[in-house]
Amino acid sequence: MNKGLYLGACLSLLALIFLCLAWELWLAPLRPGGSWLVLKALPLLLPLLGVLKRRRYTYQWSSMLILAYVAEGVVRAASDSGMAAMLALAELLLSSGFFVSAIFYVRLSRPH
Repeated sequence: MNKGLYLGACLSLLALIFLCLAWELWLAPLRPGGSWLVLKALPLLLPLLGVLKRRRYTYQWSSMLILAYVAEGVVRAASDSGMAAMLALAELLLSSGFFVSAIFYVRLSRPH
């Protein structure tokens, strides 16, 4: 069970990083040619190494960080249209997937 949660957290975090980069550079940037909003991918790099190394503490604090991406996905899915709205839904799904995987990974990996 922990392996599936670990893989779910790793894959959703990596996919979210690539989604944020592609979204703001090529797919549907706020301004043609890309925007500074691409910097929203940087905070996702902070927990990456700890998540890949299965550090329980990283899963704990990154589950709080990811809620900002859940909120952005909800807001932009409701306010944007077209491709940007679809990308926002993808962001919402990936960030929610990471959140659920991280929470359950922390819960199941705690010392007894």
